[in-house]
Amino acid sequence: MINKNPYPRSRRAGGRQARKSLRAAPLAEELRPVRPGLEGGSYKPLDDAAMTAVIDAVYQILEEIGLSQAPESGVEYMCSVGAIAGDDGRVRFPRHVIDETLEKAARNITLHGQSPEFDLELTGSKVHYGTAGAAVHLVDVAGNSYKESELQDIYDAARIVEKMDNIHFFQRPMVARDVEDARDLDINTVYACVTGTRKHVGTSFTEADYVPEAIEMLHKIAGGEDAWRARPFVSNSNCFVVPPLRFATESCLVMEEVIKGGMPVLLLSAGQAGATAPASIAGAVAQAVAEVLAGLVYVNAMVPGHPAICGTWPFVSDLRTGAMSGGSGEQGLLTAACAQVLNHFNLPSGAASGMADAKMPDAQSGYEKGSTAVMAGLAGLNMAYETAGMHASLLGFCLESLIIDNDMLGQCMRCVRGVEVNEKTLSVEVMKDVCIGGPGHYLGHDATINVMQTEYVYPELADRSSPKEWEELGKPNLNVEAAKRKDAILTQFYPDHIGSDVDEAIRQSHKILLARA
Repeated sequence: MINKNPYPRSRRAGGRQARKSLRAAPLAEELRPVRPGLEGGSYKPLDDAAMTAVIDAVYQILEEIGLSQAPESGVEYMCSVGAIAGDDGRVRFPRHVIDETLEKAARNITLHGQSPEFDLELTGSKVHYGTAGAAVHLVDVAGNSYKESELQDIYDAARIVEKMDNIHFFQRPMVARDVEDARDLDINTVYACVTGTRKHVGTSFTEADYVPEAIEMLHKIAGGEDAWRARPFVSNSNCFVVPPLRFATESCLVMEEVIKGGMPVLLLSAGQAGATAPASIAGAVAQAVAEVLAGLVYVNAMVPGHPAICGTWPFVSDLRTGAMSGGSGEQGLLTAACAQVLNHFNLPSGAASGMADAKMPDAQSGYEKGSTAVMAGLAGLNMAYETAGMHASLLGFCLESLIIDNDMLGQCMRCVRGVEVNEKTLSVEVMKDVCIGGPGHYLGHDATINVMQTEYVYPELADRSSPKEWEELGKPNLNVEAAKRKDAILTQFYPDHIGSDVDEAIRQSHKILLARA
């Protein structure tokens, strides 16, 4: 008789040691339980009728209200594809202009890393988590205080992110407050990011005039302009609008310059519900999507198919005070709804989640980050920004939280992956083996061991010990353990993926303020 059981019977003897050995063995990338680019999209906060209503409102906003304050060059680009510049200074977009833009807009974007192993494929509802922001403070966990963030802190954050498997990209999360000159700030921010990690980097520029120098530096790192254009490993985070429904003139000029330089662009609309966007969640979503679609017309009028991410970032206000509330449940809903609408258009999507209002890595931080980040992932957001390290509603950034949040994001990605159902995973034959003449439990069974690493995620830092074991281990504290891990990385890991000769050429040509490692 043929044995159809895919798992031969296994006794418990040696089971615990086998499980320990299996956990220690490295897994092939395709077998890892979580990895960049898992497919989300199972969570849809908008039903069909709501989705239709939001989309209709988006078209109406663009056609009847439009956007004001575009630079002259932008008006020319957009009008060249059918947009209408009114006597009131507003550019309006007939429905056919939006539809034609959607036909030629880039899909299936690859955001490159300096090393191909870190490339991110932005297709469908594939999910990636990373950093972002412009925090002006670094969180001092040990001192329970905040200090101004510096250039070294950006480099240190990049080094830590390089070591975090569940943080898939590094967008500049802080402002270097110790660099006063705006040009020096932009150039050194790019340098600190790309020397700290091989993962894809996002950055912003203060003025268009600063972009060519940064791109020249990136050419050196890439090995020439052609190599850079083939694999641009830095994207521009561009606040091209000042909500509500106004172009940001200087940022638009920056956008034009980075597009000419072959750099992907994140079209970022960051209205605040109740202040610079409607207080209603549906209205905030509609305005944000309308603004990024206007930006998409602008980009594709310049270079059809240029890689652009639709960055709908509507933020939440605590309407009692007017203060931003980045860790609220409403923020999670806003992000998820924006992702759903952009997925409907099959556009590369980006939005913010994980922006805890909590000032320190604590219980409040955990529930705020976890709830908003998992909603973004389940909704199928391609790029979930600000998901690690951020505190105080974007005002503070914490290096220890990068390490804690790496565990949190692993759990989020496991939720995104969902439940795989097939004959093997339903395990009926395994049940027969265990229950009919077997040991009556699944410990040590081959089927259990086979899924330990492929279906289950184990935190690197979080404590799962019993109270007795916890006491025996010296009562480890999460923040203390994160600080130890942070210190180990920053004292032992100095990336060398940019050769010393290239680094010296950069330092000879550009005013680099970061000390040599």
